[in-house]
Amino acid sequence: MDFSLTEEQKEFQKLAHDFARNEIRPVAPEYDETEEVPWDVIKKAAKLGLTAYRYPEKYGGLGLDDPITSLLITEELSWGCAGIATAINGTGLAATGILVTGTEEQKQKYIPMFTDPDHPKLGAMGLTEPGAGSDVAAMSTTAVPDGNEYILNGTKQFITNGGIADIHVIFAQTDKAKGWDGVAAFVVEKGTPGLKMGRKERKLGVRASHTAQVILEDCRIPLENRLGGEPGSPTYITGLGALKMLEATRPSVGAAALGVARASYEYALEYARERRQFGKPIIKQQAIAFKLADMAMEIDAARLLIWRAAWMVKNKMPFRLGEGSMAKLFAGDTAVKSAMEAIQILGGYGYIKEFPVEKWLRDAKIYQIWEGTAEIQRLIISRLLEKNG
Repeated sequence: MDFSLTEEQKEFQKLAHDFARNEIRPVAPEYDETEEVPWDVIKKAAKLGLTAYRYPEKYGGLGLDDPITSLLITEELSWGCAGIATAINGTGLAATGILVTGTEEQKQKYIPMFTDPDHPKLGAMGLTEPGAGSDVAAMSTTAVPDGNEYILNGTKQFITNGGIADIHVIFAQTDKAKGWDGVAAFVVEKGTPGLKMGRKERKLGVRASHTAQVILEDCRIPLENRLGGEPGSPTYITGLGALKMLEATRPSVGAAALGVARASYEYALEYARERRQFGKPIIKQQAIAFKLADMAMEIDAARLLIWRAAWMVKNKMPFRLGEGSMAKLFAGDTAVKSAMEAIQILGGYGYIKEFPVEKWLRDAKIYQIWEGTAEIQRLIISRLLEKNG
């Protein structure tokens, strides 16, 4: 085993950390208040390659096919601000869907839109619905073929970049009787008649990222916008196969939670070194010191779970025991606990907006909910233990 980072990984880690410190943290409180899309930060990130590093060079990316490097960058950006990091990285879900399930023609057409350093485009993935969250199979959005087009109807809920994205990847039922074989993913471009934004959500945390409903009303798209092509084509992929791509994204969600946990811990540690009570720094008080010890231990444990999952992805090893879910679940719980303890260490100061720890708690909570709730992750792990353990 080797836990050391390569020089290239260290360089990307430093690049992302410096960007988070200099460009994200100074404006994070403002965007948390206004809930506006941080376009200025997204454009700066694109100039540095922080939005395109993971995509193949032939599509305009940097060709950095290394999951660990991606996790390092995600952790640092989220250390800066989870909301702004989500605004920067949210496009990746749509792009990943196209890369994993699209035909070569589809990849050549759409991926360069996400890698342009001067005019970065936004992507959105439409999976969740008002009546289909954890139970994805209950989706009611339909895609009905009509000549050389598909007609899409339905509503997607809680969609990052929903309604404002340049490219939406929408999951829909083509034949409900076929179960997962009747589910497909479709590209819907901005400006397509019948595609519109519904309610923009006002959120507890990650408020710098845009979250809204996506409404499809008799939305017509060409047949060639079905990712992977029609059944029978060489690149066809079932709906279940398309959704399995999400398994590989769970370590990345865990890395984002880890960034929030680390931000809380580092701030609390520095505060405990400086704040004095009863004639000495409060870190000398065992009650405070033990909180910090637990935070440090759990953050390290979360990172190791995340890196192991990424190593498995890199080596094309399946998550037989739910290793991806373990990483995401533990990191999400750690983020919430670390932020809670940071507030406790700061006392009254931790509860007011002048100090950043209350924001980190609001940001942390979503990591126990999105991309599969903590309860669903435990269900996945337990079922895989029953099957493979």
